[in-house]
Amino acid sequence: MSLTVKKARRINELPPYLFAEIDRQKRAAMARGVDLIDLGIGDPDIPTPSVVVEKLQESASKPVNHRYPNSSGMAEFRQAVASWYLRRFNVKLDPDKEVVSLIGSKEGIGNMAVAFVDPGDVVLVASPCYPVYHIGTAFNGGRNYFLPLTKANQFLPDLDSIPADVARQAKLLWINYPNNPTAAVADKDFFKRVVDFANKHNIIVCHDAAYTEMGYDGYRPMSFLEIDGAREVAIEFHSLSKTFNMTGWRIGMAVGNQELVGGLAQAKSNLDSGIFQAIQEAGIEALKLGDPIVEPSRKIYQERRDILVDGLRAVGLECDKPRATFYVWVACPKGLSSANFTAKLLDEAGVVTTPGNGFGAAGEGYVRFTVCVDKERLREVAERIRGVKL
Repeated sequence: MSLTVKKARRINELPPYLFAEIDRQKRAAMARGVDLIDLGIGDPDIPTPSVVVEKLQESASKPVNHRYPNSSGMAEFRQAVASWYLRRFNVKLDPDKEVVSLIGSKEGIGNMAVAFVDPGDVVLVASPCYPVYHIGTAFNGGRNYFLPLTKANQFLPDLDSIPADVARQAKLLWINYPNNPTAAVADKDFFKRVVDFANKHNIIVCHDAAYTEMGYDGYRPMSFLEIDGAREVAIEFHSLSKTFNMTGWRIGMAVGNQELVGGLAQAKSNLDSGIFQAIQEAGIEALKLGDPIVEPSRKIYQERRDILVDGLRAVGLECDKPRATFYVWVACPKGLSSANFTAKLLDEAGVVTTPGNGFGAAGEGYVRFTVCVDKERLREVAERIRGVKL
């Protein structure tokens, strides 16, 4: 007699994971022999700096690193995070109380709901967005209220549009600047309004700051914690993934209000055993070296951004030149939905992109491109699209 398996309702109610569906389409195209240019997923193609790799090799040979790590992170790693925040943002953190290590920021973002969202709690989510913000809420019985990001409002959420009864019930607010997928940036005035809103309604602010080190033309994105009063209401998620081209290493951090950091650390201590210490030691090396090993990547991405945006504009597509991130948010040609445009690019040009509505309903009408391939391939993108019947 075979086992009857019934998945939890929370799993059955999930939409298909965006990048899993893109993977399926890519495999089908490759099976047909299509030469794909993959601009779909934001995964750096630039290698991790060699000095960081060498540190991992050295640290992996130490027997002390072969045992269970502390789930909150080595004291030395948390100190390195605090020192980096002080140098980079002039934000002073207590490494013992205001820093926790993460197995990549995705894990911490998901566990934030485990720590703070009860069934029925309302979570405000600026959307289109990284799907984990609202999936974490749904997994833990919370209710998502989406704040649409529109070009008319510079892809910033309109906090004044939130109904009073929703604001009263809200527990968390998720924001992300520089933004994925729109590549929008936020200024000090917007962040100040967020702090005031959080204080007025007693709401926890969760800021995903994973792209602060990917600013171009001299622009240096700020940390939310630089704003007066932010530390009292917020937790900020950051990662070594995009900063140091370490996506596969799975190492990040959350910093800010000690009760929020402590609550997240408490949830994690019951669910994971922390990051392999050799990876933490390599992460310490990366954070100590900082900007000098980031700047080469920044220059490469800036050049690629210019090539891609200039090429897309030359074939009649509408897009802004982003000040940060490695994404370009492109308006769909008239008469095409996000899904239709994505499918045409894949089928007729062999160019993989991500439909904007995959990041939320407010993303309809857009497609996200990345610059995570070399510049020669990016030059080819525009020529391929020129031949697509739009």
